Amino acid sequence: MVIHEHFADFVLFLYIHMSHADNDYHPQEMEVIRGKMARIFPQESDPEKKLYGAIRAYNNFDKALIGELIRDTFAHFSHVKFSQKYKIYADMYDIINADGKIDASETEALDALKKVIDMGAEAKAI
Repeated sequence: MVIHEHFADFVLFLYIHMSHADNDYHPQEMEVIRGKMARIFPQESDPEKKLYGAIRAYNNFDKALIGELIRDTFAHFSHVKFSQKYKIYADMYDIINADGKIDASETEALDALKKVIDMGAEAKAI
C-alpha cells in the first residue's frame, strides 16, 4: 500500500507518526517537525497548511495498516539511498526526544522503523 506520490510527503507522514506514537502531538515535537519541513520542502509557500493537511490525513488513516504502509512505501521508493533513510531515522529520534522524554510507545515505533530501513539495506546487499 502506497499513499504518497513523493518521498518528502511520506517523510512528513513518518514525522507525524513518530510525534503521535505516544498519542500526543507535543508542541516541542511539532516545532522540530516544522524545522525539518523547511529542509524537505524548501519551496513550500504555506508550510503550516501542508503540516496540518498531513496531520489530518494521518489522523484519518487506519493505524492498523501503518506497518504495511511503511514497508510498502520504502519498497516503492527503493531508489532512495540508505543514507537518506537513516537520516530520517535520526530525524525521528530528534522528534521523540524534543519534549525531553521518550515513552515506550515512541521507542517501539522507532525500533519498528529501524527494522524496515535495515531490511531495505539487507535486500540491496543480496
